[in-house]
Amino acid sequence: MSTSAIIMLIVAIVIVWGGLVGAIIHLRRHPERPEDDAAPAQPTA
Repeated sequence: MSTSAIIMLIVAIVIVWGGLVGAIIHLRRHPERPEDDAAPAQPTA
């Protein structure tokens, strides 16, 4: 492999794994809250 191919490989790996790490860090700081489709039933009596 040529030098430019190795550099591009490293850049691609850093972009993919960096995005994964960034997404994990973001989700740990701002966790998604579960959304309830049905509202809780309120007693009427």
